[in-house]
Order: sequence, then C-alpha cells, then structure tokens
Amino acid sequence: MAFYKITYNEKHRFATLHNYGCTFRCPVCSYKLRSGAAGVPGRAYLKPKRFLSVDEMKAALESVSVDKVNFMGGEPSIATDLPAMLEFVKNKLSAKTFLGHTNGSGIPKKNLDGANVGLKAWDGRIHLAYTGRRKKTIFDNFSRAFDSGMELKANVVYVPGLVDLDQVEAIAEWISKISRIIPFHIMCYIPVPGQPYKRPTEEQMNAAVKTCQKKLNNVNASRLSTSEAKTLSERDDRFAIKVLVDTCSDD
Repeated sequence: MAFYKITYNEKHRFATLHNYGCTFRCPVCSYKLRSGAAGVPGRAYLKPKRFLSVDEMKAALESVSVDKVNFMGGEPSIATDLPAMLEFVKNKLSAKTFLGHTNGSGIPKKNLDGANVGLKAWDGRIHLAYTGRRKKTIFDNFSRAFDSGMELKANVVYVPGLVDLDQVEAIAEWISKISRIIPFHIMCYIPVPGQPYKRPTEEQMNAAVKTCQKKLNNVNASRLSTSEAKTLSERDDRFAIKVLVDTCSDD
C-alpha cells in the first residue's frame, strides 16, 4: 500500500493523499467504475507507474495552505508511509488528519484525528464472502478507535441481495450501543459490470433511512447514478480539486 497522487481544494483548504491497494477484495467496489478496472478480478483500480516518496509528499503539502489533510484509498490505514505523513501533518503543518474513507483495517493510529469507516456487513459469513476478511477485527478496531477519542463517521453500501436492509439495520444498532451521535451514511449501490446486484430503489433507500433513524441521531443517504458518481465536482465544490502530483501521469 502506497500513495501515488495528491490533490488540493483551495476553497476549503484541504489536501488529499490517494493510496493504491486494498486489504479487501470486494466485487462490488465502486472504484472499479471510476478507474477503468471493472471486470478485473481483485483489482479496484489500475496500478500507478510509481509511488511517491515521503519527501515528495511533504514538499507538495508545504506548497499549499491546508487546515486538513485527508488520506483515501484503496485502503489508506495500512499504507507504508502513513505514520510518517500523519506525524508531519500534525507536528509540522499543524493540520487535522482524517481518513476520508477506510475499511477500518488499521485504526486507531497515532496522530490520526478521525476516520470515515465503511462497515460492509453485519453477518460474519456475508462479510467474509463480500470482503475476503473476517468481520471481528474491523468492528473491534472501530470500537477501539472510538475509545481512543478519534472522531468517527460510519457508512454502509446498501446492496440488495448481498447487504440487505437487515444488515444495514444491524450495523446501525451496533453503532448505537457505542454512541447514538456517530454520523451514519447509507450509500446506494452503483451497479458494477459483471455483478448480479441491482441498484436499490428510492423507496428502499427511504425505508433504510427511516429504520436507522430509530437507532441513531444522525442518519443520511445518497443515491447516485453512475454518471453522477463520476461528476461529483459539478454539484459539490468539495470535489472541485486540482492535482498537485500524480504518478499515473508521470512521463
């Protein structure tokens, strides 16, 4: 696991380090849609030409003004250079550190302020079939991260026929026992070519939100189409970024 790209949002003063590689092998991963890797077994996106050194990442971040640095994936929580970059961002840049999304494999971490954790399924057999990994470690890590004082958000992808409403509800119930105020986001599955699952209907999404709102104080949802998912910057200026460095485009 290593970082290959850094982007920057000037208006909101945050940078994002993008990691390559994941500990999970989810056949319905939406990264396949954005990267051209759909249909490639075990691959969410195509491999960069090279990876960034710590010195390159530090120089890129020092070239802009940031209040927050996000780390995203693949799975950023176990990236080799993550500890060094967390220490640099906290102690040199005095900025907030956050995992923009993570499957929870490597949390909590020193110098990490928060994380948005994707919890895949409640049933252990479904979780193993879905991700290739056992559920217990991930859910235990989430609890440990909360106990450590990290700012946590949680999300789940609603995939009818794989992660059904009962799974979404059970995850919300479990989170409520840790804290009812942890934000919970239900994401609509965007069909991946070669997979048999359909996109949940608007009625199904509404039902999931209402069910989870009985358990948690802060529940929301998104139901994006494939084209909407690829053009987020047209509707949300948080996604309007410029690329500081990208090894995929290096000559």
